[in-house]
Amino acid sequence: MTPDNFMEFSALLEKLKCNVRHSWTSTGRRESVAEHSWRLAVYAMLLEKDFPELDMGKVIRMCLIHDWGEAVTGDIPAFIKTGADEATEDAAVESILQLLPEEMRPEFGALFDEMKRQETDEARLYKALDRMEAVIQHNEAPITTWLPLEYDLQLTYGEKETEVFAFTKELKEAANRITTDKIRENGR
Repeated sequence: MTPDNFMEFSALLEKLKCNVRHSWTSTGRRESVAEHSWRLAVYAMLLEKDFPELDMGKVIRMCLIHDWGEAVTGDIPAFIKTGADEATEDAAVESILQLLPEEMRPEFGALFDEMKRQETDEARLYKALDRMEAVIQHNEAPITTWLPLEYDLQLTYGEKETEVFAFTKELKEAANRITTDKIRENGR
C-alpha cells in the first residue's frame, strides 16, 4: 500500500466517524458507525478465551470491517432496511475493495463473503455480537430516544443469531432482562 493509497482509503474510512447510526449513546447523542464497529471488535477481543476453538483474530477483523459500506451509504436501521438497500451496500463494499491494493482485495473480499454466507462459526459469532451491540447500546440510551416499535424489537432483535452459542444466548437473555426493567421503570 502506498502512502497516497493509504491516505485515500483513510479519508473514506473517516466517513464512518461522521455517519451516525439510529442508536443513541447514554449521554443522548447519536452514535457513529465507527463507534459501533470499535465496541463490537472489543467485544470479540474480550471473548477470545471463551471461544478457544474459533479464530478470534478473524472475528475481530470482521467486526472492524463489517460496516465499511456505510461509509458510502450511511446507516439504514435494520427495521427499515430492504433488499435493495442491502444490494446498494454490497455494491459500495465492492467499490471500496477496489480502492485497496490488488494483493489485499482477496483477503477482505473473502471476509465479506464469509460474513454474508454465515456458514462459519466465526461469521456467526460476529453476527451475534453485532446484534447484541445494537441491543446493548439501545439499553444504554435514554428510553426517550426509542421509537414505539423498539419496545418489542429490543426483545426480539438478534434472537435467531444469538441462539447459536450458549454465551450469546445468555447475553441476549441478560439484555432482555435489562430491557424489560427499563420499560417497566419508565411506565411503559
